[in-house]
Amino acid sequence: MSNTPDARRLSDAARDHLWMHFTRHGGTESEIPVIVRGEGAYVWDAHGRRYLDGLAGLFAVSVGHGREELAEAAAKQTRELAYFPLWGTAHPTAVELAERLATDAPGDLNRVFLTVSGGESVETAWKLAKQYYKLVGKPTKHKVVSRALAYHGTSAGALSITGLPGAKQDFEPLVPSTLKVPNTNFYRAPEHADDYVAFGRWAADQIEQAIVLEGPDTVAAVFLEPLQNTGGCFPPPPGYFERVREICDTHDVLLVSDEVICAFGRLGHDFGAKRYGYQPDMITTAKGLTSGYAPLGAVLASDRLMEPFLRGTTTFMHGSTYGGHPVSCAVAMANLDIIEREGIYDHVRANEQAFRSTLDKLHDLPIVGDVRGAGFFYGIELVKDKATKETFTAEESERVLRGFLSTALFDNGLYCRADDRGEPVVQLSPPLICEQSHFDEMEQVLRSVLTEAWTKL
Repeated sequence: MSNTPDARRLSDAARDHLWMHFTRHGGTESEIPVIVRGEGAYVWDAHGRRYLDGLAGLFAVSVGHGREELAEAAAKQTRELAYFPLWGTAHPTAVELAERLATDAPGDLNRVFLTVSGGESVETAWKLAKQYYKLVGKPTKHKVVSRALAYHGTSAGALSITGLPGAKQDFEPLVPSTLKVPNTNFYRAPEHADDYVAFGRWAADQIEQAIVLEGPDTVAAVFLEPLQNTGGCFPPPPGYFERVREICDTHDVLLVSDEVICAFGRLGHDFGAKRYGYQPDMITTAKGLTSGYAPLGAVLASDRLMEPFLRGTTTFMHGSTYGGHPVSCAVAMANLDIIEREGIYDHVRANEQAFRSTLDKLHDLPIVGDVRGAGFFYGIELVKDKATKETFTAEESERVLRGFLSTALFDNGLYCRADDRGEPVVQLSPPLICEQSHFDEMEQVLRSVLTEAWTKL
């Protein structure tokens, strides 16, 4: 397909009217890509160009694009009940989804609060933690511990928990009472750089140190992703979450597993907490719950957290118009049916080593410092010097990462993320249906573009 008038019109209209998310709008007259169709692991733009979706849209499209079954589920539910809120009433799809999630969740996470998005799920979990402690007679417990560079959302509360200074500075002052601790980036370990297990123990102990220094009677929760996204996919060292659970129990602090990305197969399990063998008090989810086909999130909470809300007139004064939308819940149920029927979790576990091994081939490039991750979720950290791990300067990151790499990867048919909110990384998180041919395609595009990027440093 050529450069059609409709493609040009859409791009021009986007430039004139559409305020895109996390996007620079000034200083460029280049055409805005307009994605019009998806099928399987690929998407097409308005010119008919095909791209391998190496990021599953935004860590979301787990079962791939173009699933008629999900569209049909939405259409069927729209005809039966297009909308009704969960304000003192229920509808069948919300009930069925809550029951299904509670059944599958680890431990006694039997209560499901449905939201619209991951950020809203995080916001909900913090509010729930604060009110819970007030109800059980510990009103000073309201603070939250999270990790450096971790992303937890953009609303005022979730952004306060987020550990990215650059994402926060334009919106400060934010909600107070958030504490930051080191993440688990072993490649740049400040302590125990030669002992992965000892490093994990050190990183977990920093959580306890923060709680103790702040005062355990003031700390309500610790928010951690099973595998941290921002910074380039930091896995937890062996024993890390076991130690964190022990710390939380010692100081009566809730452990919130933020699985907006990691739940529903990204790590080869329905919940990342199961992969790494820990029991959270809450799990926050979104994205893969519907494979991105409809907006929906959820907070899974323990029976312990629900108990004080079952007394008298106590109410959790929180909710939203579209939380638990009937159509979104119907899509979620159909999506989980596909995942179960097609053995998606088994597929990820069976293929993750092949994916990792394919990406590991890039270690022979001088610009590749580290490849890390798990499941279908990997980060490639870029460096100027392998021996010293020297990273890019701000000018080099601007010129090479933004000025060349992001556009070149896309132009070569690979949609993924080149990010420098921590160190410079390329992130890959494709649909969970991908197989070796897709891994090879990603590696070939990355090899070509990263080889050229090295010449521009």
